[in-house]
Amino acid sequence: MSLRPLLLALLVACSGSKPEEKPAAPPPPSKPAGPTAAEAKAWIDGVDARLRELWLNDGRAQWAYQTDITDEHEKAVEAATAATMEFTTKSIKESAKYAAVEGLDDASRRKILLLQIGATAPAPDDAAKRTELAGLLAEMEGHYGKGKYCEKETCTPEELRDLTHAEKVLAESRDWDAQLAAWKGWHSVAAPLKDKYKRFVELTNEGSKEIGFKNTGDLWRSGYDMKPEAFEAELERLWAQVKPLYDALHCHVRAELSEKYGKEKVPEGGKIPAHVLGNMWAQDWSNLYPMLEPFPKEPDLDVTKELKAKGYDWKKMTTTAEGFFTSLGMDPLPATFWERSMFQKPEGKEVVCHASAWNVEFEDDLRIKMCIKVDYDDFITLHHELGHDYYYHYYYKLPVLFQSGANDGFHEGIGDTLALSITPGYLHQIGLLDAVSESNESAINKQMQDALAKIAFLPFGFLMDKWRWNVFAGDAKPEAWTAEWWRLRGAYQGIEAPLPRTELDFDPGAKYHIPANTPYMRYFLAHILQYQFHEALCKAAGHTGPLHTCSIYGNKAAGDKMKTMLAMGASKPWPEALEAISGSSQMDASAIVRYFDPLMGWLKEQNKGRTCGW
Repeated sequence: MSLRPLLLALLVACSGSKPEEKPAAPPPPSKPAGPTAAEAKAWIDGVDARLRELWLNDGRAQWAYQTDITDEHEKAVEAATAATMEFTTKSIKESAKYAAVEGLDDASRRKILLLQIGATAPAPDDAAKRTELAGLLAEMEGHYGKGKYCEKETCTPEELRDLTHAEKVLAESRDWDAQLAAWKGWHSVAAPLKDKYKRFVELTNEGSKEIGFKNTGDLWRSGYDMKPEAFEAELERLWAQVKPLYDALHCHVRAELSEKYGKEKVPEGGKIPAHVLGNMWAQDWSNLYPMLEPFPKEPDLDVTKELKAKGYDWKKMTTTAEGFFTSLGMDPLPATFWERSMFQKPEGKEVVCHASAWNVEFEDDLRIKMCIKVDYDDFITLHHELGHDYYYHYYYKLPVLFQSGANDGFHEGIGDTLALSITPGYLHQIGLLDAVSESNESAINKQMQDALAKIAFLPFGFLMDKWRWNVFAGDAKPEAWTAEWWRLRGAYQGIEAPLPRTELDFDPGAKYHIPANTPYMRYFLAHILQYQFHEALCKAAGHTGPLHTCSIYGNKAAGDKMKTMLAMGASKPWPEALEAISGSSQMDASAIVRYFDPLMGWLKEQNKGRTCGW
């Protein structure tokens, strides 16, 4: 035996200790319990790519259907919608494990947020219910688009009337009974939608709860980079800023209508019957302008006659609207716009004439869908729709989840911002007005014309989604839906139904955005934001006079500011986009109040001695 082991044994024995052991190797690092930032980014990028495919297919199907309403196209919409719903529902549920991953880049985190709040009608995670919901949405929109009514006991197919006919009566006739028949006829079209809408609410509420929201209304209110209750408070603040303008306009219009129809039909101090305001939904009172024109001897501001006299058709109207955008340094519309858009109602086809803008292929495939009439209203509408298209154009290279407005009010507001620059000076500049009057009387005429469209709209834009939020939350039960509709319209608009209503009626369904499930608060926000945008762009253009006299036509500095905001899409929270164009991160209605200051002074004079309010 060698001495080395023996001596080692003796040393150990004497010391009472064991020989020194080598330290154990550290265990391999354990994998994190959740996904890594890289995995989360890869996941949401994959979702974005798949959504592009699904939304493209859905857009193609929707375009085909709305420009040619057939059973075949309806089935294609149902299939495309169901596929999108299935993937979206699954992805939103999966997103919960990726949303809070540490180290995830801001862009990926925002994509996940936009995915979670992006669905307007989330479907249940059940194939049969998903298919049912997609079918309901297509059926309701199709029913609206094909809607017709009979003005007699029975009608032949040729005697049936549609919305276009009813709107023309309300716009042009001042015969109480004729207006009432048109109002009653179109509202009767909506009654069969009630049961379908009831089932739609049940299904989409179920889908909303499955992805973590109380109901679909709670989901909608979560889409504004703030908590739902904070968003509601913000809306109330904005409404309080503009309510005095509406109250003054309502008081004057009611007095004039009372004189026209008699106090027994339009009582002083009461609500205005909805059918005499010149519009099916009493949301736009522009058609009353001829009887409300403050100073009839001033030059006529409605250039419809001039448009027709100068040979404008749908194409010249559209190219003129495009010319406003290009005058700001923006790009011309792509050739495909002229090839693929629907500008007129095709012969022999049922279509949805309701004006809308599209980017079907997500590759600068800009389109509009409209049945263009040669009149001043459609001249303005074309500027609005092209505003959507130019928004699409400047953000179409972004990931598809960022291809929307900073919030939905931004998208609606951009085109209307340009329309505010359609001043008498601009109309003279392009040859549609022979001369421009700079008198105070002429300015008040123009402001009255604008207010009948913009100020009259505000409470309707505010209450539409308030009604739906109450419906989705169950605060308004199906047996009280129509009563709740008229309660809100009475409270905010100061109008009332011209005929007794029962719960066999479904008057909300007579408005396109209800059966089409299009959220509506965007339009209220747009009517606020467009004036805030306009004031900021006028400042960029160097305008120094009253706000209502500003036109940014031809000003590249204003165009550059607008393009900066458009290119952001939804990639940043809306306060950042608002700051990019206006210098402020808070929505503010003070600009609209300043814009209408001349009219407000005139209305106060007219309303002296009158009983205002209702």
